[in-house]
Amino acid sequence: MSFFLGIDAGGSNCRARLIDADGTVIGTGSGGTANARIGLAALHDTLRAVTQDAVAQAGLNPDQVATIRAGMGIAGISRPGVRAALQDFPFPFATVAYETDALIANLGAHRGGDGAILILGTGSIAQVRVAGRDFTIGGYGFPISDEGSGAALGLSAMRHALRALDGRTRATPLSRAVTERFGHDTAQAIAWMDRATPGDYGSFAPLVMDHAETDDVIARSIVEDAVQHVERFIETIFERGATRCTLMGGLAPRLTPWLRARTVARISPALGDALDGALYLAGYRVKD
Repeated sequence: MSFFLGIDAGGSNCRARLIDADGTVIGTGSGGTANARIGLAALHDTLRAVTQDAVAQAGLNPDQVATIRAGMGIAGISRPGVRAALQDFPFPFATVAYETDALIANLGAHRGGDGAILILGTGSIAQVRVAGRDFTIGGYGFPISDEGSGAALGLSAMRHALRALDGRTRATPLSRAVTERFGHDTAQAIAWMDRATPGDYGSFAPLVMDHAETDDVIARSIVEDAVQHVERFIETIFERGATRCTLMGGLAPRLTPWLRARTVARISPALGDALDGALYLAGYRVKD
């Protein structure tokens, strides 16, 4: 009997799912941050720990472990040298296939078929598969890219808030809520920006959405601008040949009500999750 192992290794956590040849889940594992930015040694330690947890839960012996075919989606794998270094990671499995975490999410969303996902979280990126060919749209990094993302919403909110403190624009409940975090002090805001990460800017996204939903004029304009980028993302996805598109990421549910009805009508629900995609990458195929 063969076994299949799927790994979703992302910026916030790492998950494992072990199944038998019939697709029955026989083991799982979870761990902390597992992207390439934490260093190859730390990444390998996390991957090994979650796979060992899944194997132990399944109760497999060494001979059975040797039959496992693994698929791993890893955030940051596209960084120079990472993919080659992964080939040297020692695992006691029959095969190990590596890809990005976005690619396995797309495989899972469409059960390995053609389609696309648009991820709207701290950043934004589209992962697309057309006629079996995989490519991305956007996702070049904040602040030059990541349109329609949480970080972009936060950056716009900070710009408005500072202008309001200067008196260059009218203060609104949103601007006051943002500057309250800095004691309404421009110097403190600048000190924060000197070390702020995309995630720090993204932390303002729920605040922007909350105020947009209560009709704050500036918050609405920020969200409406973000929605224009999301709409264009989706249009481009279909122009590039995708037959399905699924929205993912923490910001997606909050932005969806702002999209035009005709755009929402083109969005398809996910058929599976990223671990399903990792198992597809490993070679598992759902039996009809």
